[in-house]
Amino acid sequence: EVARDASRPRIRSLWHSAARAVCCNNWCGDLRNHKKCAGQWCWNRSEKSSGMGVRKNGNAASDGDDTVKLQRKITLVNGVALIIGTIIGSGIFVAPAGVYVSTKSVGVSIVIWCASGFFSTLGALCYAELGTSVTRSGGDYAYIYAAFGPLAAFLLLWISLLIIRPTTQAIVAITFAEYAAKPFFDECRPPENAVRLLAAVCLCLLTAINCLSVRWAMRIQSVFTAAKLVALIVIVLAGVYHVGTGHWENFEHAFDGNYEVTQIALSFYSGLFAFGGWNFLNFVTEELQDPYKNLPRAIWIALPMVTGVYVLANVAYFAVLSGVEIESTPAVALTFGVKMFGRWTWLVPIFVALSTFGGVNGILFTSSRLFLTGSQEGHLPDLFSFIHVKRSTPIPSLIFTCATSLVMLFISDAYILINYYGQILWLSVAASIAGMLWLRHKHPDMPRPIRVNTAIPVIFLLCCIFLVLFPIPTQPWNTLIGAAITLSGVPVYYLGVKWKNKPKAYHRYLKSLTIWTQNLFEVTSPEAAQSLSQS
Repeated sequence: EVARDASRPRIRSLWHSAARAVCCNNWCGDLRNHKKCAGQWCWNRSEKSSGMGVRKNGNAASDGDDTVKLQRKITLVNGVALIIGTIIGSGIFVAPAGVYVSTKSVGVSIVIWCASGFFSTLGALCYAELGTSVTRSGGDYAYIYAAFGPLAAFLLLWISLLIIRPTTQAIVAITFAEYAAKPFFDECRPPENAVRLLAAVCLCLLTAINCLSVRWAMRIQSVFTAAKLVALIVIVLAGVYHVGTGHWENFEHAFDGNYEVTQIALSFYSGLFAFGGWNFLNFVTEELQDPYKNLPRAIWIALPMVTGVYVLANVAYFAVLSGVEIESTPAVALTFGVKMFGRWTWLVPIFVALSTFGGVNGILFTSSRLFLTGSQEGHLPDLFSFIHVKRSTPIPSLIFTCATSLVMLFISDAYILINYYGQILWLSVAASIAGMLWLRHKHPDMPRPIRVNTAIPVIFLLCCIFLVLFPIPTQPWNTLIGAAITLSGVPVYYLGVKWKNKPKAYHRYLKSLTIWTQNLFEVTSPEAAQSLSQS
């Protein structure tokens, strides 16, 4: 009877197609819950209302089978571009004074930039081990889940969804808009509404590109990463030229300054903040080609390159600008450009705009994968795990990421929110490293293609704990508010995740929303890797 029914062509709705499959002569409830039978996945005998058949999990090619899943389209070059592109934002152009202002020493500032790059590289090496042993996408969320369970992971997902990701994307998009509009407003700042509108256009455009193609998104990332490196090389060459003409005066007494421990710590804190993004490739490991080789390779290429460029750019700034000028200017690169580029100073805002545009793309790309993984683990509604049946792009997660960022654009206090999550970011990194050590103890036989010396994660973990605790005496309210926002996720977890017997009206609404989303975007649930709860 089932065979006869399967041979009869029918026109079915997309919901009907996504909800039924044939497996060992039994109807499965839906595609997310069907099981393997005799080693073979059941097949979906579905057709859309247009009459075009949609096989089980769609039409996307995937390693020669008929399943839809995230495709490994990110190459080594794309991985390097993703790391560099998310680390290098507006900071190196706008506010390198953050490192200098605490110590008042040119020499110590350069040493701290080198130390910050070295420290970030150590952390990235630890994440190389994590990314090749826990192979799910999601970065910190996946590692904390595997080590400490679902509640801890949900709290990180909660604060990322609520504040960290949308606020970061909105601020970087606003920075892009301000500097993209700057050449047209020489005598004043661009109008605030125009800046926010341009930032919204930037977010929507990049979201559309990410929805259409992973390869297009990665090409944009690679092109704009190359552009920002070229921009920094131009600044470095201008500094070399300035030094070559005999201007060494700013390097005299380079190591005179303030050597108080608290001031050096503040300077180091600012340097590490400029390297934020070194772990972003771990959020997309399921889409990285040959991750066991390319993840560590991308880290070894990207981190030394960023460190070298940052150090050389700061040397160029110090060669041209005095310490007083660096402290007093709101945008170091603009003051540098006025001195070195003359009537070509307008190029500097273009450099910053190119840098931040690529940064928005990288944050958007990785944020959507974080929410997709969270949905696959049951921490978000199922529709956030859906991907397009042909393009294999997580359209619902991308649109959700864009929408939350657009909301942040029009919250006047969005910049204040960024003060609340600096410690949370370092706490999540510390938890991931602690989880790595715990997994070594708990699962000593877990495959680890890369295993770093134990001293590296221990030293890095101690430094992360210091970075979490250090701001508490000076910013106690920020610490309390950040902790309160994070812990507000606990009742949400028990109501939204653990509570299984929700009202029928809730399930009907969610089902209707899921059907509507599938029909609108032609998305379906991908075949996920092993659940984190089973790893």
